[in-house]
Amino acid sequence: MVAMLRPRSGPAQWVISEHYDLQPWAPVDEYADGYGNLCQRLVVPQGQMQVRVEVVMEVEDDIAVAPDAPMTPITELPADVLHYLLQSRYCPSDMMLDQALTVVGRTAPGYAQVEKIRAWIHDHLEYRYGVSTASTDALDTLEHGAGVCRDFAHVGIGLCRSLQIPARMVVGYLHGLEPMDLHAWFEAFVGGRWYTFDATQDAPRGGRIVLAYGHDAADVAFISDYGLQPLQLDDMHVEVALADEDKPQPDSGQDDPGGE
Repeated sequence: MVAMLRPRSGPAQWVISEHYDLQPWAPVDEYADGYGNLCQRLVVPQGQMQVRVEVVMEVEDDIAVAPDAPMTPITELPADVLHYLLQSRYCPSDMMLDQALTVVGRTAPGYAQVEKIRAWIHDHLEYRYGVSTASTDALDTLEHGAGVCRDFAHVGIGLCRSLQIPARMVVGYLHGLEPMDLHAWFEAFVGGRWYTFDATQDAPRGGRIVLAYGHDAADVAFISDYGLQPLQLDDMHVEVALADEDKPQPDSGQDDPGGE
């Protein structure tokens, strides 16, 4: 399997300390994929295995906002950003232009358009479990009128790309998210840099730990299983707390050694 469970240091976050434990132990080959995400490749031993990751991170309390940031001309996009204009498996942006123009109306190109898209998704799509599956794309979500964070991000990415605004998928953690779990949002490149947009929230929120970037969910799975016998996830526990908060200790997992 290949796991994406280790965040990297960067402009918006810094790894202070981390602990990565496998029970039973197995050799791990770590590499950075084409998006710069840290990937851990290993052969899972037969039987049960527990993966425990604990990280202390320094992150931004507030995300940057720039209502007047203009659209970055395609001729000025960095080479490593240009490919985020392409349609992808879950974001068929080549078929979403009419919807995007309806959403943004006469809004000025750039950050304001992306914010209009984010707000429209928040106001018009229902956050609901059980509507989407592993094959649901942005067009399906628009048709269903509902989905979860991954689906909201796909719609935002597809609408942005149809307007020639580079956009990418982000997965990670959001402090204060209820119920706590892995979370997904999107970033758009306007005004010469990436900005964060989260259609599940009604206002900008910081306290985010980024695990991975990609074109869509196909690039950012936290576990990719390539075995002949599929892995079964028995249990997963996610907790995000401020460093100075009293943090309850998770169960040792000795009685229920599932994935964590």
